[in-house]
Order: sequence, then C-alpha cells, then structure tokens
Amino acid sequence: MKKLDIIYEDKKILVINKEYNVLTIGTDKDKIHNLYHEVREYLNKKNQKVFIVHRLDKDTSGVIVFAKDEQTKKRLQDNWESYTREYRAVVHGKVKDDKKRIIEYLKENKEHIVYATNKNEGLIAVTNIEVIKRFNKVTYLNVLIETGRKNQIRVALANLGHPILGDKKYGLKDKAPRMFLHAYKLVIDGKEYIAKLPKEFNIYE
Repeated sequence: MKKLDIIYEDKKILVINKEYNVLTIGTDKDKIHNLYHEVREYLNKKNQKVFIVHRLDKDTSGVIVFAKDEQTKKRLQDNWESYTREYRAVVHGKVKDDKKRIIEYLKENKEHIVYATNKNEGLIAVTNIEVIKRFNKVTYLNVLIETGRKNQIRVALANLGHPILGDKKYGLKDKAPRMFLHAYKLVIDGKEYIAKLPKEFNIYE
C-alpha cells in the first residue's frame, strides 16, 4: 500500500481516498494488508481510536470515511442513506438513456455473488445513473446511490447490459488495467469530500 491519501481529518472523522486493489478491512488469512490496519496504525500514533463506518469493495477506489469515536460512528451509520454518495464508472457499450433510476431487490448466495431477486426475498437497492460521455465502445457515467447494498452498482450495471470495465466478478473478460468504479464524492451534513479521480480515468474526462 502507498502512503495514506488523506482528504480531510478532524477530531471526529478521517476521510481517505482509498486506492484500487486494497481491502477496506482484513480477512482471517491476512489481517495486515488492508486500509483499516493502515488507518489504525496512523491513529494509534496520535492516541486516537478508529471505527469502521462503511466499506468499499477491494477493486473500488475513492472516498471512504472512518470515525474516531463510537458516537460519531453511530450517527454516521444511522444517517448514511441520507448522505450524497456519488461514483464515477466506465461501462461496456453505449448506454441508451441519458438518465435512469434502477430499482432492484438484491440477495447474496453462498458463493458471495449478489443477484437480483423478488421483493419478498431481497433488500431494496436504488441506483441512479447519468451519462457524462459516450465513446465508441464504452460509456462514462455518474452514479448516485440511494441505498448501500453490497456490490449494488456493479450488479445494477451488469443487469442493465453494461457491466463495468474491468469487473472480474460481474463483468466481461476484458483487458482493463483495473475496475473502473470510483467513489468520487461524499456529502455529509452539507460538507463535500471529493476523491481525485485516478489517472486511469483521465482519458474519459
């Protein structure tokens, strides 16, 4: 991992621009190579604690916030779906609609694959997409989520017939250098936290 890319820090929160190919928290096999471990090490030196508020997929980069006390963690989690969470994505194909609101009900199987099911079985997932630019074979999208389900954006776009470039789990077998999904902006209580776009996105801007 590179040095922590800190977007903002105060007495209550730490906002990081997470790099691609880094787990938010560790696994039983590897508890060291993850963002939470790096943040904990950083805050330990300042005699501060760290609490996980939310996660980003390993292959997703961008804005992620950690709390420094339990009260702040609870407040953020209780209000999480009211905050603006804006992503940028590059998907296969030309997306037809300039704007679209996707409502699905998601469930996860034993192989940890998330899929759309009926209202009675799944949890509601609401994903809003807007075309920024169309290219010959791909489309550059702005994505706003109203819910925070696991793999929500990846599943929604794959089901739309436009999987994310470089998505090895739900996408096509392509030669993309990474998965092109980036948590671009998080707005909490009117304050914006923006994670600079990775260099791989520059050709689509």
